[in-house]
Amino acid sequence: MPTSVVLPGSPALAPLLARGAVLSPFKHPRPDADFPRDRLVLPGLRIDLARLAAYERVCGFATGDDALPPTYPHVLGFPLAMRLMSGRGFPLPLLGLVHTSIEITRRRALAATGEYELSVHVAGLAPHRRGTEASVITEVRAGGEVVWESRSTYLARHRTGPTGEAPGTVRAPLPAVDEWHLGGDVGRRYGAASGDRNPIHLYPLTARLFGFPRAIAHGMWTAARCLAAHGVPERARVRAEFRAPVLLPGTVTYAADGGRFELRGGERVHVSGLVEDLSPGGR
Repeated sequence: MPTSVVLPGSPALAPLLARGAVLSPFKHPRPDADFPRDRLVLPGLRIDLARLAAYERVCGFATGDDALPPTYPHVLGFPLAMRLMSGRGFPLPLLGLVHTSIEITRRRALAATGEYELSVHVAGLAPHRRGTEASVITEVRAGGEVVWESRSTYLARHRTGPTGEAPGTVRAPLPAVDEWHLGGDVGRRYGAASGDRNPIHLYPLTARLFGFPRAIAHGMWTAARCLAAHGVPERARVRAEFRAPVLLPGTVTYAADGGRFELRGGERVHVSGLVEDLSPGGR
């Protein structure tokens, strides 16, 4: 059971990212490594409405609604997650850590003007065919009740035993709905709204330092942009898998059918996901 540590305020991201970068070469990831057991808690959280509006604009959500976008609590919890993952006790190196998936459960709409308790903890480590994966849980409570929660997985790539490639389900492409032309500033705009200014998302030069030919879009921006186009019921479960980076600038196709959605460039799928309606009588 995680030990709760109450924080006086949300930590600043820049020093955490710097600390994580400095400590990364000294990390030795493996699935059986120990990991932080603290549950970081931020009570009395209120939403910065100007920052929220900037997030809504860059992700394509309607502005001015009182309900938070379904992905926005991830942004609120990200500094707490970074505090855990950038520390000495977290065994995976922050540099090169890949956000591979997120599952969100929203039990009711969250008012932008509400007051909440936010908490984040590491649920555990697991072997992956390409390395070691960590699961990070974010929860939002109102009146003591969990009203929103997510499970994110982050992969540290390293050499593993001969496991081979995991068999995948081959699906026919979803029908195209729209084509989006993405500017080279998407990563900078999303970084300003979310606080996540990882250099791989900002400029071609800083992205090339990490092996990318150009800046790449944030995975959580691609998921949020798809969900803004798809629509999410008040009570819902959302899953998204980040399968390939989106280079900026670039052109992508948004596709959807029923609850399923995907973002692709040509035949390459960048994001695939599913929206489930959890309301009574929902599908």
